[in-house]
Amino acid sequence: MLFLMQLIFLVLALIVHKHDQVIAAFVPPYSSAVIPVHKHVDAVKPLYSVEIMTTFVNSSYLHANFLIDLDAPFIWHDCILQWNTFPGSCPTDTLCTYPVSCEEYQCTEVRTTYSYQSPLCSPVTNDSTIPDWGYCTCPVNVVDPITGSCSQALLNYDEFTVNTSDGRNVFNNELYGAYPNAACAPSSAFQSFPANVSGVMALSTSPYALPAYLYDPLKRIIGLCLPSNLSNPGILLYGTGPYYLLPQSNIDVRTYLSYTPLLTHPDSFGYFIGVNSIVIKARSIDVPINTTTKISTTEPYTTLRTDIYNGVVRRFIKVTQRIPPAKPVAPFGLCFNTSTNGTQVSLKVPDIEFNLQGGKKWSVSTSNSMKQVTKDVACLAFVDSGATSEPAIVIGSFQFEDNFVVFDLENSTFGFSSSLLRKQTSCSNFNFTLTN
Repeated sequence: MLFLMQLIFLVLALIVHKHDQVIAAFVPPYSSAVIPVHKHVDAVKPLYSVEIMTTFVNSSYLHANFLIDLDAPFIWHDCILQWNTFPGSCPTDTLCTYPVSCEEYQCTEVRTTYSYQSPLCSPVTNDSTIPDWGYCTCPVNVVDPITGSCSQALLNYDEFTVNTSDGRNVFNNELYGAYPNAACAPSSAFQSFPANVSGVMALSTSPYALPAYLYDPLKRIIGLCLPSNLSNPGILLYGTGPYYLLPQSNIDVRTYLSYTPLLTHPDSFGYFIGVNSIVIKARSIDVPINTTTKISTTEPYTTLRTDIYNGVVRRFIKVTQRIPPAKPVAPFGLCFNTSTNGTQVSLKVPDIEFNLQGGKKWSVSTSNSMKQVTKDVACLAFVDSGATSEPAIVIGSFQFEDNFVVFDLENSTFGFSSSLLRKQTSCSNFNFTLTN
C-alpha cells in the first residue's frame, strides 16, 4: 500500500514537472503590444491619441481614441457605470463599466496616489450611488490636459484590448488584454478635446497608469513614434521590441537609439531627463546646473525659461543672418520669410543639439525646429515660458515628431533616435497590415 502511494505521488510529481516545463517553454509569437497613434489639429493645439479596443459588442470591438498624456495618474474616459452589466443592458455604442465602491481599497489607494490637488478641484465625497446597487461610488478628480480645468469622474473596473506584434507584423488572432482601474467622466468633460477623442490614456510612471497593468511576457518599455501628418498613423509599442519601419524592413530602429537616464520629480508622474547644455553650430548655450527638463505630449512646442530662451534666440539669429526675418507670429518670438519674389523656398537651418546627461546628444533638425505657420513665414518652434517657469525646459511634441523615443521603465533610461527622416523613414511607416 505504501509503495502504491509513493508510486502515485511520483507520477503526479512528474506530471506537474512536465506541465511546468511546457509553460516555461512557451514563447508567444509577439514581443510587444501595438497601438496606432493619430495626430489631431482641430483643438487649440496639436495633440495625439492612441486607438484602443474597449468593449466587445455584436461580435466586434468598439474602438475609442484616448489622448496621450505622459503625466496623468490614471486613465479616464467617456463611459457609464452600471452595477448590472448583463448583455443588452448598455445603450447601443456606449461603453458601460462596473463601478468601484468607495469601501474598496482601490478607491483609497487611487485617491491618495494621484496628484490632482489643484484649488480648482472640489473635494471628493462618498455621497454618490448607483440606483439599486446599494454601495457608494468612488469619485476622483481629473484634470483636462488641454485647459487645466478640473472635473469629477467615477472610478471603475475597465478592460482594454490591443493588438500584438513581433515588431514587424501585427497579429490578427493574438490580442492582449489589460484590466486597469480607470474612471468614467461625463461627456461634458471632453468639450475641449479633438473630435472623436473621448478619453485620456495615462502613460506615466503612476502605479495606476496603463504601464502598471501590462504584465509578462511584455516588459515595461514604451516605444513612441509621433506622426507628423494626419493621414497615416504613428505607433506606440509596449514591450521589448524589435521595432521595424518601412522601407528598411530589416533594420531594427533600436540600432538608431542613444540613451540617457530617466530622472524622477517629487511632484510628478511624468518623464524627466538631464540637459547639460544646448549647442547651436558649435557654440554652447549654458543651462544652469540641476535644470529640470520634462518630456511632454500635451505641450506642442519646446518651452524654455526666459534666461535659456534668450540665449538660444540670440545664437540662432547669429547663425541665420542670411535668412530674411519676418514679423513674429504668436506664440513664437523669432520668425523668417520663406518666400523670394513670391516663390516659396526651402528653409535649412543648423541643428539644435541638446547635450544630455551621460554625454549623449539629441539633435533637433530643421523639420523639428522650424514650424511653417503660413505660406510665407516659418518660425523657430521654441517658446518663452517666463522667467520663473518650472520645469525650466519642457521638450514639446513637435520636437520629437518622426523621432523614435523609448521610455524604458525596466532600466530607467530614455532612448531617442533624432529625426528618422534622415534615415529615409518616418513614424508613419509602420506596417499595420494584420497577419494570422
